[in-house]
Amino acid sequence: MKRTSRSTAIALMAMFLSVNACAEDVKVMISGGFKAALEKLAPEYERRTGDNIVIIPGPSMGTTPQAIPNRLARGEKADVVIMVGNALAKLEQARLTRPGTRTELADSRIGMVVKKGADIPDISSETTLRNTLLQARSIAYSDSASGRYVSEELFKKLGIEKEVTSKATKVERIPVASEVAKGKYAVGFQQVSELLPIQGITFIGKIPDNLQYITRFAGAVTRDAEHPAEGKALLNYLASPPSREVIRETGMIPVTSGDTAR
Repeated sequence: MKRTSRSTAIALMAMFLSVNACAEDVKVMISGGFKAALEKLAPEYERRTGDNIVIIPGPSMGTTPQAIPNRLARGEKADVVIMVGNALAKLEQARLTRPGTRTELADSRIGMVVKKGADIPDISSETTLRNTLLQARSIAYSDSASGRYVSEELFKKLGIEKEVTSKATKVERIPVASEVAKGKYAVGFQQVSELLPIQGITFIGKIPDNLQYITRFAGAVTRDAEHPAEGKALLNYLASPPSREVIRETGMIPVTSGDTAR
């Protein structure tokens, strides 16, 4: 019996060492929209595979040093990038990702927040959203896809571009909601999945459907990935049916098979 127990222990130890010998650090450069979903899904994936997910956050676009394209241009290493779909397309065109590895993950809508304890404005219709923005003392939006839409299109669609331009500010790199929580801005716009994790704010809701802008998030293995197989396996897991409920919980809409790229 002792010999059997000893043999079993040795076998289990060998298995443990084998799994950990094959374990890899999978580096993922990721923009804020999908970051909450990855953080929730990573522990289970790490448990299953033994790999360690290293999250490197940064915007999908923009001029800050932390922006994913700028990180890659400096030669920073990543196995996977997860970012706004059309920004990923530019990396594909520049041949910075591996052909055939693009994986569609989720769509995200734009929402609005105010500081916790502030009056709750009405944004349920085009008219009430317009009035809310006209009355707001200040407005914040992101430096990514949702922010570009808010500043370049939404204000024009509402017919208030001249009235709000002077009080609207682009927040670079950090979550818009974190600045609203500090009281720096009265209202803030960003993708819902980036608003929900922030403490100290009240999520008002999504902007009306007729004014909505949907951002696609997708991932790909980078050209210079040190662990390309592990990177593609992670993307497959994130796109699989078991991951979809978690993605929904973070405020996004999972992409199902057959959905076209954005």
